[in-house]
Amino acid sequence: MEQTKIAQTVEFARSRRASLTAAIFLMATSAIGPGFITQTATFTAKLGSAFAFAILASIVIDFVVQLNIWRIVTLTRMRASDIANSAIPGSGYVLAILVIVGGLFFNIGNIGGSGLGLNAMLGLDPKWGGALSALLAIGIFLSKRAGMAVDRFIIFAGILMIVLTIYVAFASGPPVGEALFQTFLPSTIDFATITTIVGGTVGGYITYSGAHRLLDKGMVGVENLGSVNRAALTGIAVTGVMRYVLFLAILGVVASGVVIDVSGKGANPAAQAFQVAAGDIGLRIFGIVLWAAAITSVIGAAYTSVSFITVFNKDITERGRNIATVIFIAVSLFFYMVITTPPAQMLVFVGGLNGLILPIGLSIFIYAAWARSDLMEGYRYPRWLLVLGVIVCALTWYMGYKSIGPIFALLTA
Repeated sequence: MEQTKIAQTVEFARSRRASLTAAIFLMATSAIGPGFITQTATFTAKLGSAFAFAILASIVIDFVVQLNIWRIVTLTRMRASDIANSAIPGSGYVLAILVIVGGLFFNIGNIGGSGLGLNAMLGLDPKWGGALSALLAIGIFLSKRAGMAVDRFIIFAGILMIVLTIYVAFASGPPVGEALFQTFLPSTIDFATITTIVGGTVGGYITYSGAHRLLDKGMVGVENLGSVNRAALTGIAVTGVMRYVLFLAILGVVASGVVIDVSGKGANPAAQAFQVAAGDIGLRIFGIVLWAAAITSVIGAAYTSVSFITVFNKDITERGRNIATVIFIAVSLFFYMVITTPPAQMLVFVGGLNGLILPIGLSIFIYAAWARSDLMEGYRYPRWLLVLGVIVCALTWYMGYKSIGPIFALLTA
């Protein structure tokens, strides 16, 4: 009897740890998708060391957004759209539509990113590479143990991506001192750049990916709040390190005087940077990194976007959600195959689009934390976190206002 209890305790601890790890990597790999990689190469070529400030801004905003969202979702035991409807009747439907539409655009870009990755890795045509990657993602969701398959694949791909990027960062020899200086005192501040990079790392569906995964795994309530906070902070730390390492890898190439082509229909700026830094092996490494980032983001975008459909149908089963996710990926693939916008350009645009969606959802959540504390099991919401949330809300609204024109201009550039 005693051995059975011990075995059950060990199994519970293992399951709990696996749930937290899965949520961390789902958030991290969603935040370090092909959009971020392409955006980092594009903006580092444009701004040089000054782009470090945009990365710092994205990490700070990420910190405030994720701590608020993860805390509210797990305390209320409700999905984001249901929380929104409870705070402001009808707003949950609006938020769900925005996230689903933004996720669809993002997934078109993610599939494009997977195509670019296989092109750099194997020389495969990007359209065919994107199609094969989308079919792999569909296969994962059609498997009988889809949840476990998603978790294990995302963790493996995330670790692989980080290790390979660190190698290229060392190979490129970036000016670390200048980068650190401009992280805090930039020579240039570009709001459209910051909005785009924030949108590509914490905007749209990304905001809710880890929180919804925890909800599905049962990691909810006040009793799990400490673990949830640690998981959120760990996820933010992982994404922050990866963002900065990727930036340094590309900065080393830019600082050496190499001109990276960010224009033209076939431009793949990140691939150029990795190839200059480490030769042909660097190009293959880039292909692996971009493909891993893209395929995990295809899975994350589809999973999280579809998790919002429960606001329209409360009775949908897990199997039904998996089928809806497969349809979501298939629709994304169809649009990717027919859209003529270059994949790299599309990846920059969707980051900006999700940056415009971010302040809407965040504003609703901050209002819910202030006005609907009754939904959180009597938990007293930290005033400091609420104040930071209000500040970030105001900041993201302002950045969105300043950059909406330049972001949509990307589609016609």
